[in-house]
Amino acid sequence: MAIDESKYSTSTQLLLNILSLLTLAPLAPFINRFLPPIVAGGFHIDLAVSFLISLLILFALRWVFRPLIIPAFLLVCSMLLINKYRDDYTFTNVLNDYKGMVQGNWGTKDSKQLDILSLYPRRVESYRDKTVRGIREKVNYQDSVVRNFSVKHSLDFYDEYFYKYGKITRFLSLFRYINGNFKYVLDSRRDEYFATPQETIQNGLGGDCDDHSILMTSCLQSIGARCRIVLIKGHAYPELYCGDKEDFEIMKQAIITLFPKPVIKELYYHELKGEYWINLDYTARHPGGPYMNDKVYGLIEL
Repeated sequence: MAIDESKYSTSTQLLLNILSLLTLAPLAPFINRFLPPIVAGGFHIDLAVSFLISLLILFALRWVFRPLIIPAFLLVCSMLLINKYRDDYTFTNVLNDYKGMVQGNWGTKDSKQLDILSLYPRRVESYRDKTVRGIREKVNYQDSVVRNFSVKHSLDFYDEYFYKYGKITRFLSLFRYINGNFKYVLDSRRDEYFATPQETIQNGLGGDCDDHSILMTSCLQSIGARCRIVLIKGHAYPELYCGDKEDFEIMKQAIITLFPKPVIKELYYHELKGEYWINLDYTARHPGGPYMNDKVYGLIEL
């Protein structure tokens, strides 16, 4: 039975109500980490569900004994403060989660590319057969050096979101490490050289666009992702398979949440027959960044 709270003054009740709101604000996104992504009518509502759960918890505390809000508030603040020194879920994550929900539902456009890839997904012009064969032969996701490198750096970032997004956090962590450390180096003017992923790892992550594509696809596939390489005029870039429309929406929300700066205005992707692929080019600051051009003439399935 609830305790009679009529003895509390108006100012005391006001203070407890304010503390309730301050407790609710960080508690909801923290609980949201442990809920699976929920998409309804094209909107991501899992944070709203978490908000409702948090509200019910606080109402239960207030029903039992209103001053319990004070230790609840202190507990939530202490947890976030401790996490700051453990590199876990902190006040910054709370803010990013709220921004991610708003940006994912109302602020980011999807930019599907319309090009030859949609019409002839397996077309590769004959004069480029050598390039396709050379790249395909160098992709290697079974090598121990590649596997160990990938596992190590798939754990560098976003571990606090693993309960929510699962393997996606590993893929995005690996993308962030590779793209954050890759340095562009030209090939010889005379010859096109395709480096194995082991070579690129051992040389400190230097190479050109095809070396980056070989490295990124090899590493991601070594930890369970499905990838392909797209050839466009003067360039090559890797793409990550997201799945169907619902899977793409989850990937989209994860990218917006985990790459908050700069704010993502548009996500670029390819879709054919219900399969969604997102851009992982080294020129992009986040997965789904802009394509350099849409002159697609080849697709290397791996």
